[in-house]
Amino acid sequence: MECKKDREQDVENIKITAALLKSTTGEFDLESILFLKLRGLGICDLGCIGSCLNLERLDLSINSITCLTSLASLKLLTVLNVSGNRITNLEPISFCENLQTLNAAGNLISSFESLHCLTSLKKLESIRFKDSMCNFSNPVCKITSYRCTILEMFPNIKVIDGERVAGRGSDLYQLCKDLDESLKGIYKNGPGVEVPACKPWVEEGFWEIKRSNNAIIEEAYKQFNDVLHECRLLNNRASHLITQTERTLSNKNQTKLYVV
Repeated sequence: MECKKDREQDVENIKITAALLKSTTGEFDLESILFLKLRGLGICDLGCIGSCLNLERLDLSINSITCLTSLASLKLLTVLNVSGNRITNLEPISFCENLQTLNAAGNLISSFESLHCLTSLKKLESIRFKDSMCNFSNPVCKITSYRCTILEMFPNIKVIDGERVAGRGSDLYQLCKDLDESLKGIYKNGPGVEVPACKPWVEEGFWEIKRSNNAIIEEAYKQFNDVLHECRLLNNRASHLITQTERTLSNKNQTKLYVV
């Protein structure tokens, strides 16, 4: 997978410095940085990243980060991606009061106690602790009650691990999940059960346009064209009369001038 390849390229232990941030973003002032992508650079120390006080979106994925203390000062941060690191403690993130989306898949988070600090983030809508596309997970995800416990801990969360659980679209996700479970039940014990032939939902010819309806539409269309034609004729007549009137008035004014 591409994510694994990126991770294998982390050969340097880089510390984030002001020079690195300025060269990456082209900004001269750290407080002017709003979006920052530092993916797959071999970063192990967040350094002065806490000086980017106006940072809104931050990507630190595929690095060697173990400590997130420097992120505590980022009060305006809304999107954070720290997937593919070596993080065990998410406590500093609890100070990012505007955080809405968090991706912490592929780390070393091993217990629900390590996640309890995130429950204070009232604006948090999307969290991810495992990502099947990149083969990322956390030890906590292997616990049998993982999903149920996460839902209890974060009752206002809309998306967990990429799956919508609340809000618009959640019913569709649940329907697909139930359908998948049903199919597994059919095929897990040998050959599938014979399913009766499907029957049409509506009677034959239901979707065909009836002649009577078609005739009504054609007649309405013809009447509309007739009215439109009459409107065009009236418009031409009106334009002709206006032109004649303007010429008459113009001739009268010229006659009065000669009389004077």
